[in-house]
Amino acid sequence: MFSQQTAAPAGLRGTPAPIDPARLAGALAPHGSSRMLPREAYVDPVVLAWEHANFFTGWICVGRADDLDASGKQTAISLGGSGVLLTRAEDGALHAFANVCRHRGHELLPCGSSTSKRGIVCPYHAWSYRLDGSLLAAPGFRDVEGFEPDQFGLIELPSVDWHGWVFVDTSRVAGDFPEHVGALEDIVAPYRPGKLRALATHEYEIAANWKIIVENYQECYHCSMIHPELCSVSPPESGANLDLPGDWVGGWMALRDEADTMSLDGKSAGVVIDGLDATEQRTVMYIAMFPNLLISLHPDYVMTHRLTPLAVDRTFVECAWLFPEAVAERDGFDPSYAVDFWDITNRQDWSACESVQRGLSSEHAVPGPLAPEEDGVQHFVARVARGYSGQPEPARKTLLPST
Repeated sequence: MFSQQTAAPAGLRGTPAPIDPARLAGALAPHGSSRMLPREAYVDPVVLAWEHANFFTGWICVGRADDLDASGKQTAISLGGSGVLLTRAEDGALHAFANVCRHRGHELLPCGSSTSKRGIVCPYHAWSYRLDGSLLAAPGFRDVEGFEPDQFGLIELPSVDWHGWVFVDTSRVAGDFPEHVGALEDIVAPYRPGKLRALATHEYEIAANWKIIVENYQECYHCSMIHPELCSVSPPESGANLDLPGDWVGGWMALRDEADTMSLDGKSAGVVIDGLDATEQRTVMYIAMFPNLLISLHPDYVMTHRLTPLAVDRTFVECAWLFPEAVAERDGFDPSYAVDFWDITNRQDWSACESVQRGLSSEHAVPGPLAPEEDGVQHFVARVARGYSGQPEPARKTLLPST
């Protein structure tokens, strides 16, 4: 599912993961004979530390550009192992910096907080910076011989505003963003997510490893057991996974004939997103951009889950619902038809994921086989296993999705 990258893929920038390569063989096997990742991938803090240093240092989604909608806006994002400071400069440019003062390393803004100021001021010793990251003032250093202000600007990180989502490369060597996205550009663009407005967000803290959450998202083999609401509007056996270039995995599912969208009664209180073709109006796309953004494309709204690993058995998830401006500006518009449906479904998933985490904590847990319906999970675990072992990503086929 993942394309070969021009830059070194995650896992090749450092040493291989602290997992016996022989224990990854099952996850690397072709679908039909493949197995899950070994138990330590989900329960060993040393493995998570490796993932922070290798998987969570390339192109990472840090939020929406709309959160910085005016000059002076600043927000600090935690990526679990590091922090990023985003600013909107006076010329309208978006900047991303390591959230580290160049003096003694104090955070410039507490992660999770936002402010609006004409400059950036470290709260420890009052070093100050312009919104473009250049050093403005360093108290006490005016007459220090050899001190060169130009050498102490903030560490800027490559950043991209892609359809309204902000991605940052904390490694600064992840390569071209279009290579990361690949064929996903043509799938996402018709939904015009950059023109949509976030009308609701939910935050969840889940007692499960981040990979368990992605794996759960990549299959509906479990849907008939725990998702009665979902099955009533979308056949769990419908759809197929895609095999297209890019650092992502995903596929589509159909809506039932009587359903217009994913809601508790199958009805939409909104409008179909302008420009969608007949197939897009009758399907829902489920995309996992490696490593931390899940995108669900519906005919009338877009939903995302942004993942931040907090511990080997704990993950923060921010879920957001985006709607067309035509309904966002409508008096009395209520997005709860979509929000309530997915909050119920999310909580059903979180309960299952937490149970998987508890099960994998047992020393008796061994990697199980993947069912035929779990090819999306196989795509994901194979990508992770290749990253662990330092193997390059294979070139992928270029296939059109089935309809």
